[in-house]
Amino acid sequence: MASDSLPTHSDVIAAAQRLKGLVRNTPVLRHDALDALAGARVFVKAECLQETGSFKIRGATNRLLQIPDAQREAGVVAFSSGNHAQGVARAARLLGMPALIVMPADAPAVKVEGVKADGGEVRLYDRNTESREEIAEQIAAERGAIVVPSFDDPHIISGQGTAGLEFAAQMEDACETLDHLITPAGGGGLASGIALALEGVSPDTRVWVAEPEGHDDWTRSLKSGRVEKNAPGTRSICDAILTQAPGDMTFAIGHRLFAGGLVISDERAKGAMRAAFRYLRIVAEPGGAAALAAALACLPDEMKGSTVGVVISGGNVDAAEYAKILMGA
Repeated sequence: MASDSLPTHSDVIAAAQRLKGLVRNTPVLRHDALDALAGARVFVKAECLQETGSFKIRGATNRLLQIPDAQREAGVVAFSSGNHAQGVARAARLLGMPALIVMPADAPAVKVEGVKADGGEVRLYDRNTESREEIAEQIAAERGAIVVPSFDDPHIISGQGTAGLEFAAQMEDACETLDHLITPAGGGGLASGIALALEGVSPDTRVWVAEPEGHDDWTRSLKSGRVEKNAPGTRSICDAILTQAPGDMTFAIGHRLFAGGLVISDERAKGAMRAAFRYLRIVAEPGGAAALAAALACLPDEMKGSTVGVVISGGNVDAAEYAKILMGA
């Protein structure tokens, strides 16, 4: 992909200015028990406490703010398993725009309800027999609406990257510097945005992606040097970060800036959810807990004893399922 089509650190800075007052500055948390479990000093950026319960509001708002006024009446269409859906629905409501979200029929109820609560229209589809991209494009064409991608878009990537700018500034305020940062990765919008942010403000910080077994496309892609796809039908409880493959834009950025990938099991994700609740008193959804799971269970030797940043990217989990996981199910 041509480098001049990719977002840069300057775009992340511009997005941060654009988003002032529209998104939360989420806290950075720590606990001695997490340090002991990880064998490193762990600092957790709690994006699960963001508006709509995940980082996705950052990129969605940055993207929608740049739609010309004359085009806003037709609204936007997005496709998502949940968190991007809620981010787009909230951003559209704030800007007075209609939004339709194409969501899988098996999406967590809490995420579907979140979209509807913000006035978004939901079109459910079957993951195995229908293409969400084709459905979204058809509806957008019928309505004259704009399709808002979930990760492979320069404005989405730049908006997500503002979480990285915040994290670095919060560490500087605490007189600390991150040696490494681990973030969950599906399509890679958050991870690539954070990498761009840190490239300008904390260039020595190494950025790692965490993903579930069977959906380790980033880990394989970074090793092979080309985009690798996941096998169809592979499942995981980490619904928020299940994508077929890295995006073209996100891989172009990640191939240059990521240190590598870390792969976690569903059981490790559940353990991280329990640890986040026990020690930090925050709710993490399975995919959102992937980076913490990696820090607690499979930290490479080179990261032991270092200062490690962890992003908990979302907390939108059904209450009944969450209760089962906390009880050890």
